[in-house]
Amino acid sequence: MKILVLNCGSSSIKYKLFEMKSKEVVAQGGIEKIGMKGSFLKLTLPDGQKVMLEGEILEHSAGIEYILGVLLSEKYGCIKSLDEIKAVGHRVVHGGETFNSSVLITEEVIDMLIECIELAPLHNPPNLKGIYAIQELMPNTPQVSVFDTAFHQTMPDYAYMYGLPYSLYEKYGIRRYGFHGTSHRFVSKRACEFLDIPYKEQRIITAHIGNGGSITAIKNGESVDTSMGMTPVEGLIMGTRSGDIDPGVISYIMEKENMGTKGISTLLNKFSGMLGITGVSSDMREIETAINNGDERAILGMSTYCYRIKKYIGSYAAALGGVDLLVFTGGVGENQAIMRKAACEGLEFMGIELDEELNNAGQGREMVISKPSSKAKVVIVPTDEELTIARDTVAILNQVK
Repeated sequence: MKILVLNCGSSSIKYKLFEMKSKEVVAQGGIEKIGMKGSFLKLTLPDGQKVMLEGEILEHSAGIEYILGVLLSEKYGCIKSLDEIKAVGHRVVHGGETFNSSVLITEEVIDMLIECIELAPLHNPPNLKGIYAIQELMPNTPQVSVFDTAFHQTMPDYAYMYGLPYSLYEKYGIRRYGFHGTSHRFVSKRACEFLDIPYKEQRIITAHIGNGGSITAIKNGESVDTSMGMTPVEGLIMGTRSGDIDPGVISYIMEKENMGTKGISTLLNKFSGMLGITGVSSDMREIETAINNGDERAILGMSTYCYRIKKYIGSYAAALGGVDLLVFTGGVGENQAIMRKAACEGLEFMGIELDEELNNAGQGREMVISKPSSKAKVVIVPTDEELTIARDTVAILNQVK
C-alpha cells in the first residue's frame, strides 16, 4: 500500500511517498518558491542523488499536479498510475480544540479547518490548499488530516490557560495549544520501543530542537505540558523566534519604534531568537563556528539558548514529579553535542548524568548518551513526522473500511 504525505507551507510543498508494507520511502522531494520567480522542484532519487527541476509554479494546485506528474514520469517516477496511491496524509498545523486526533477529511472537517484559520492564519490556509488540490486532482482518493496540536489536547486546563480574562478564552479560544505534537508523539514512543520499556508507565521529557524548538512533558503516554503556546513563538529561544518574553516589552518596542502589529510580529518571528542575539545566523552550525572563533555575541547566544532549554527540562521534571527519560530530537537536538551537554550540565541532582564520550559520538542516530549510573536515561531519537502521518493515515483507512 502506497501513502503520499504532503506538508504544504505558504510558498513550499514537501512530499514523501511511502510503501507501507516495508515502511520504505519510494519518492521524496519538495517544491520551493511557489508563486515567485525561480520556483523549482527538488527531488531525491533512491540512490541518494538530488535532481532539481525548474518550472513556473504559480500556486499549490499546480505544484501538486507537478509532483504527481514527476511520480508518474518515466525518468523519475515510481508509479504507473495514481490509483497506486491509496490515500494522502496531510500535515495540518492547527486543529484548535476541535481535533484531538487524526481524522478522515470530509466536507464537515474542511469547514472546521476553515474555522481554525484565525488561530493559525499563516499555516492553515496553505494546508487547506493542499487538501483542495488533491480533491481536484485525485477526487476518489481518501485524505487524512494529522494535526501538530492534537497530541497536546490532553493537557489539563491549568496548564493551558493564560492569566488573561476568561472571556477572551471563551470569545477567541486564547489558550496554549502547543505544536510539534506529531514529532513528540513519535520520538517518545520510539524511545520506549528502543529501550524496551512500557510507554504508559514513564515520565518523559522530549526536546524537539531545530530552527523551531519545543519541549514536552509526557506522563503515562499523554502530553501534560509543552513549551509552545497559542502560537509557535512561545517557549524556547529559536532560530529566528524570540520564545518567552515579557509582554510589556512588546508594547514598549511598538511605542519606541513606531511599529504596528505586523511589524512586531515580523520582529518576533523572523528577526529575533539566535539570529537576533548573535547577529551571525539562525543556523546553529554557523553559530558554533563563530563560537570557535571567539565571537562574544555567539557565545552569549549559545549560553542563553541552552539555559532556556535547561530551565524547561527542570520545570517539566517538577511538573512530572521526576523524570525517567529525556529524549533529544530535531536537526539541532540530534546533531549538536555542545547543546545537549550544556542543557544537561548541572542536572545530576535530577538523576540526569550525560556520558561525554557517547554524547560526542551521537550524530543523528538512535542511541543512549547517558552514563549507566544515570537514573534517568538520556537518548537521541531522530524524528520521523512523515512516517507518523503515513501510519495515522493507514490506521484511519482501516477504521473506515
